[in-house]
Amino acid sequence: MRRYALRLVSLAAALCLWQALTSLNVDLWLRFSQFPTVTEVARAFAARLSGPDYWTDLTDSLVRILTGFLLAAVLGVATGVLVARSRLAEDLLGPVLEVIRPIPAIALVPVAILLFPSNEQGIVFITCTAAFFPVLVSTRHAVRALTPMWEEAVRTMGGGRWRILGSVVLPGALPGVFGGLSVGIGVSWICVISAEMISGQYGVGYRTWQDYTVVDYPGVFVGMVTIGVLGWLTSTAVELLGRRLTRWLPRTAYAPGARPPGPARSVKPAQSVKPAPTAPAAVPDGPASEEARDEHLV
Repeated sequence: MRRYALRLVSLAAALCLWQALTSLNVDLWLRFSQFPTVTEVARAFAARLSGPDYWTDLTDSLVRILTGFLLAAVLGVATGVLVARSRLAEDLLGPVLEVIRPIPAIALVPVAILLFPSNEQGIVFITCTAAFFPVLVSTRHAVRALTPMWEEAVRTMGGGRWRILGSVVLPGALPGVFGGLSVGIGVSWICVISAEMISGQYGVGYRTWQDYTVVDYPGVFVGMVTIGVLGWLTSTAVELLGRRLTRWLPRTAYAPGARPPGPARSVKPAQSVKPAPTAPAAVPDGPASEEARDEHLV
């Protein structure tokens, strides 16, 4: 509860700072006088919630993001496993994928317009491409990092390729796969909003761009807040699903400086009893005495 309270305090402090800087028209280096205040954004948000266009835009953006993300998850995991497990697939697909991977997904908007007959399909294509490569790379590295001993154990017990894939490869790579999915859903939101701004008809990104063109800055911030909340909710859902499917992994609770529950018992240190000094044994003189002295020292 303290951690949740601290997060709420942090969010409230950021909103209070925003309200103070914008209401006082602070212009030091950054021009906060051009920004709408928190109260103006809240009034615009309430007005949008009461209209039908906001919910239509929200539904369209969610459908696009979920469709493209699910396609990217299936294709990215399958391609990552294939490239990591097959040298032939790595030689055939690896160069092509590595050449396309650095290209920003938003740069593929003209390609999507030329390839697909409708803007809706083009936006889904851009969203899928944006999430595909993080999932692919994470899955490939996760599969290659698996211990070969597990696969050898399955082969020893008579398991085949499909048994190894279902019992070793996919379960062992799940933590890395969900890491890529968590990154991919965030990149998908960035690209779907940009695609909606350029070639969309409805959606949160399209509405945000329209508000900017008519100089409705509170409406622009309503779109930004909506995008942020939706991105946070979807990434949290992916993370929770990943934890649900990887419950077998050992986990440690992050509690820096936390004390163990319950009062610690005070244990009195046992009194150490020093042994009584013993008199050194008498060592005769002569050559034999030197050997005896050495043995005594040892």
